[in-house]
Amino acid sequence: MRHTIESIGRVVSPYTQKFGIARQPGLVPAAEVSIVLDARFNEDAVRGLENFGYIWLHFIFHGVLDEGWSPLVRPPRLGGKRKVGVFATRSPHRPNHLGLSLLKLEGIDCTGGGVIIRCSGADLLDGTPVVDIKPYIPFVEAKPEAAAGFAGAAPPLLDVVWQAGETRLSDGLKRLIAQSVAQDPRPAYQDIPERVYVMEIGGWSVRFRIEGGTAVILAVEAV
Repeated sequence: MRHTIESIGRVVSPYTQKFGIARQPGLVPAAEVSIVLDARFNEDAVRGLENFGYIWLHFIFHGVLDEGWSPLVRPPRLGGKRKVGVFATRSPHRPNHLGLSLLKLEGIDCTGGGVIIRCSGADLLDGTPVVDIKPYIPFVEAKPEAAAGFAGAAPPLLDVVWQAGETRLSDGLKRLIAQSVAQDPRPAYQDIPERVYVMEIGGWSVRFRIEGGTAVILAVEAV
């Protein structure tokens, strides 16, 4: 029997392009998003969810739907050199392009007639279709002793130096930009110190370069 999965809502995110999005949830705590549920859902659908600290968000990698998939991929954590099976990775290039993120639940707003779920620590592109939401249950799902394959520890962070632009930004936006750039969004195989990268985030275009373990933010301009 065939069944069609329909989206239940969409994500409003400061990440408006794929480049610069955190590669995993929780790595950029300042990345706050809103999950706007479709009009057919009211407060009954989220009743009791406010009592949980985190949620599992099931979504579609809509930004890569036309790029297909491969049984072997090159994870950034392996330097982009070694291939592993797609099902041993979190790659967005999957047979069904389904994603799963664990997000910190910051609040739920049902005052406007609809349902908006606010979360932080997101790794989601703006407009991402949401297909399901489930509460995170620590005693069942937290397994700190589990084998972690090639992702045994968090990747090292870059030092971030502001050369220009930060005086026009709010503290929250500065944290979002700094935390995102510190993750080193470059392709794993790319190390060109003189290259200038451009990332759009939160309505701003951020220009930066990376040399060694330091990222220098060169300019921040409104999009």
